[in-house]
Amino acid sequence: MRVALFITCLGDTLFPQTGKAVVSVLERLGHEVVFPEEQTCCGQMHLNSGYADEAAELGRRFVEIFGEYDAVVSPSSSCVGTVREEWGAGNVFELSELLVQRLGVEDVGASFDGRVTYHPTCHSLRVTRVGDAPLRLLRNVRGLELVELPRADECCGFGGTFAIKNADTSSAMLADKCAAVESTGAGVCTAVDGSCLLQIGGGLSRRGSGVRAVHLAEILAAT
Repeated sequence: MRVALFITCLGDTLFPQTGKAVVSVLERLGHEVVFPEEQTCCGQMHLNSGYADEAAELGRRFVEIFGEYDAVVSPSSSCVGTVREEWGAGNVFELSELLVQRLGVEDVGASFDGRVTYHPTCHSLRVTRVGDAPLRLLRNVRGLELVELPRADECCGFGGTFAIKNADTSSAMLADKCAAVESTGAGVCTAVDGSCLLQIGGGLSRRGSGVRAVHLAEILAAT
C-alpha cells in the first residue's frame, strides 16, 4: 500500500523522531510511505480557539493535498479526529487503527525491553475510537511488560489551549495522571498523541520521576 504521512505541527516541531518511527514501522511491513511536502496545519488549533473561517481554509487545503491517497497515517489521534470529523477526510488514520483495523496487523516485529503502561488519550477514546488497537500491538512487542494504568480513561489535563486557559485545573488533572502512572512501577508511559505525552512527560520530569513518556510509534519501531 502507498501511504501518505501527515506529520502534524507538533510532530514536525517537537517530535520528528515519532514521524520517522511511523515510517520505519510501515516500511518494515512492506508499505511505501510518501511525505507531501506542501502539508501544513490541519486547522485544529484555529478551530479550538474560535477561528472557524481560518480553520475551514486550512481544512480545504488539507483535503486538496491528501485527498488523492488511499490511506493517510498520522501519529496523532486528535489531528486525525479533526480532519475526519470536521473536514470529512475519511482516508486518514491514526497509526494503531491503520495497522490493526485496516491492515489486520498486530505484530509488527518490534522488540522493546521494559515495563510499559498505556494512557488512552481523550481523542483516541472518544473521537477516533481506536479501541484496544494500541494494546493489541503492545502485547506483541517482544521483551515488553504491559501493565494496566489505574483510572486510565481520565484526561491528563492537556486539551490544547485548555492547559493554558485553565492552568490550575489542568495542573491538578496532570498531578492525578502522573501519580497513576508512577503507581504502576512502569519505566515508560506511552500513548498515541504526542501532545498528551508532552503534558505527561513534563509533569513527570518536574516531579523528578524516572518514568519516560514515549510515543507508541517509537516503541513499535524498536528492534
